Amino acid sequence: MRPTGKLHLGHYHGVLKNWVKLQHEFECFFFVADWHALTTNYDDPRGIEESVWEMVIDWLAAGVNPGSATIFVQSKVPEHAELHLLLSMITPLGWLERVPTYKDQQEKLREKDLATYGFLGYPLLQSADILMYRAGRIPVGADQVSHVEITREVARRFNHIYGREPGFEEQAEAAITKMGKKNAKLYRTLKRKYQEEGDVEALDRARALLKEQQNISMGDSERLYGYIEGGGKVILPEPQPLLTPESKMPGLDGQKMSKSYHNTIGLREEPDAVAQKIRVMQTDPARVRRTDPGEPEKCPVWGLHKVYSDQDTQEWVQKGCRSAGIGCLDCKKPVIDAIVEEQRPLHERAREYESNPELIRSIIEEGCEQARDAARETLDEVRQAMGLAYR
Repeated sequence: MRPTGKLHLGHYHGVLKNWVKLQHEFECFFFVADWHALTTNYDDPRGIEESVWEMVIDWLAAGVNPGSATIFVQSKVPEHAELHLLLSMITPLGWLERVPTYKDQQEKLREKDLATYGFLGYPLLQSADILMYRAGRIPVGADQVSHVEITREVARRFNHIYGREPGFEEQAEAAITKMGKKNAKLYRTLKRKYQEEGDVEALDRARALLKEQQNISMGDSERLYGYIEGGGKVILPEPQPLLTPESKMPGLDGQKMSKSYHNTIGLREEPDAVAQKIRVMQTDPARVRRTDPGEPEKCPVWGLHKVYSDQDTQEWVQKGCRSAGIGCLDCKKPVIDAIVEEQRPLHERAREYESNPELIRSIIEEGCEQARDAARETLDEVRQAMGLAYR
């Protein structure tokens, strides 16, 4: 996530609640993408540092746990920059120019000079971010699937160019033998079924078989992944998108909650400020007077009820609004109470970190070290494949 300011409830419902769930299901890496913030804010980076620490507090307040996930800052793991550089040597320019968000962002941010390599190359930096940790699943919204696809293409091209090491087949056959007679026979059977008959289920079974092996090294395992597919060693595995449920959190004007629309409620906004923002929200224009009936579907407050209110409350709103039995302030009160109650544990968790900046820094330092350990392992293999592992 880019550090471009304080987070709001749209981030919480659209991203962070999903991260909290994923951290208990997968080995997760969550990082502050401060280099990515520079791709559009390079001319005024003054707010980035403060936003980095505020964002980490927001994550921790939302329930992201440094004991369950690796939390770090991108620029503190310089291996990202090296892998980005090495991947740039093989990435065709046209691949970057055709990423849908490239021209879209240029149109939206016309006031900025985005004719820079950093902006053109940011999808490749994202690819380096992903491939560095050999990530299997990338939680993204539907509008970001194209970034995962270019990452898959880059990984495929890299493996095609550099995966065919000298003596590859001999090393692969030796690795099969290490699996033991029973597993070796099964692997060869599945390999034949996939390569000769196109049996995709056999490919999936072979991959599952390799994951279970304890007698072969990581390098041999990746060699055998490539061998069954008829290619070379899989140095950089191709990731898959893990679609994030679309956020249903509307803004104060009924549009999608977004800083660019100035319609947000901060993730850790004070209760009085939350109450004031909702009290002055525009409602159904037909309700000029308290006695005028309204239509909930025409009122932005109804969008918040759909997120925060139970069935009984929603029925109360529908009936009371249409009959003018309740006023707009009456209608808004349950939403105010629900948002304040949702934010209460976030405020409580955040206070611990706000009063102890050193704790935040120690969490990031530890996360950066964990990330660098994984990054160095990947880069060692990348350098070796590219002929850069000088003795």
